[in-house]
Amino acid sequence: MWTVASYVIRNRLAGRKRYPLVLMLEPLFRCNLACAGCGKIQYPPHILKRDLSAEDCLAAVDECGAPMVSIPGGEPLLHPEIREIVQGLVERRKYIYLCTNAILLKEKLEAGWFTPSKYLSFSVHLDGLQEHHDFAVCRDGTYEKALAGIRKAVEMGFRVTTNTTLFEGADPNACRAFFDELMEVGVEGMMISPGYAYDKAPDQSGFLKRRETNELFEMILSNRKKGWRFNQSPLFLEYLMGKRDFECTPWGNPTFNIFGWQKPCYLLQEGYVDSFQALMEETRWEDYGVASGNPKCAHCMVHCGYEPTAVDYTFSGFRGIWANIKAMLFSRYANPAAAERLEEEKSRPHGPMQHLVQLGFGVDVQPDGTRKVMRKGEDAA
Repeated sequence: MWTVASYVIRNRLAGRKRYPLVLMLEPLFRCNLACAGCGKIQYPPHILKRDLSAEDCLAAVDECGAPMVSIPGGEPLLHPEIREIVQGLVERRKYIYLCTNAILLKEKLEAGWFTPSKYLSFSVHLDGLQEHHDFAVCRDGTYEKALAGIRKAVEMGFRVTTNTTLFEGADPNACRAFFDELMEVGVEGMMISPGYAYDKAPDQSGFLKRRETNELFEMILSNRKKGWRFNQSPLFLEYLMGKRDFECTPWGNPTFNIFGWQKPCYLLQEGYVDSFQALMEETRWEDYGVASGNPKCAHCMVHCGYEPTAVDYTFSGFRGIWANIKAMLFSRYANPAAAERLEEEKSRPHGPMQHLVQLGFGVDVQPDGTRKVMRKGEDAA
């Protein structure tokens, strides 16, 4: 927190209106899962085989200068030089979030691939309790493997956080039970976000609209339990609940991957440039965000665009600082109306299976644990 605060204050005092907060470093796109809501693994095989070298990764980190580096993918633990990348970042005193589905985490930790450090956190992707998560990632058994990896990492002294993406039809009561379970296994903090409607995602039916997002997160995050810990700006969580109106900061989390610096952000893919400076200077930032009228941004409320806004607002003056302090001190958000709606949700059908049934699909579990989704009356997957 101190590192981020001092970094933001330095940039504001220097008069910089646009500066990066987190570098989204994608060293590969391939993965050992094929999630229906993912827009990152739909590339042809020759692209999925490519890797960024450790040298290129560290050069991008130096060029960008952000204090934090998130390493998504794909699945970073599949990268042949992931140990060298992490070690180089630790030596640079960058705070790292290695984003993983944790299928390989226990195995890699037991093999001694990583050393505990205050700079390294494993950010495990979990989209809910077992039934929901396994369905969301299209393979049974992944939830238990992920929990085994989390328990092993905590036992060995590693920092562990989680990353949860919520889609249309999410059960708010199940989400709250999921938070309880994560706290019990020793997770340091949780990160939550609504899904973004990637153009390339195979399933376009499950993405939340803006009003739906506010209603869902108000039920989940109101009347909050004392033991829940979130690894996010409290003002961003208020934004998800509909308590604040922020505009996107698309340059806050710039993306570097095998194609170069991605314009304009982690979620939209509208060209690449060769340098971070070119990304900042040549991108028409006014063309993005809700206020721009860009239809691709209309319903986006994802953390990589709006959390930098919340952080910047926190240090914009007394109002921002006081709002953040108040959110930290009074974090329960008592809301009788939200509690009543939460109770009503218990009588409604939820979950991905119900969502597909409503859309006219059936699901067949294969011997390897993967799922084949078919429209009723058809043979094609």
